Amino acid sequence: MSTEEHIGDAAGKGGRLMSWVFRNLAGPPQIQGALQGGSRQAREGWKQDLERRKQWSREQRERKRAEREARRGS
Repeated sequence: MSTEEHIGDAAGKGGRLMSWVFRNLAGPPQIQGALQGGSRQAREGWKQDLERRKQWSREQRERKRAEREARRGS
């Protein structure tokens, strides 16, 4: 095996060190039971947090829209 073949094979993969780190420390994502798992209280908290984030986004869009309208009216 030549050096060029080895470099071509590992290109974009992060090399042996990153491969080891991923396999042994980070690992692949575990999605089993991600949303349906946990307690009812945790799920409700997640839903409330999501709704607060959506509300904040709506308020920011409305604020920016009002600023644009105020600039046009001036």
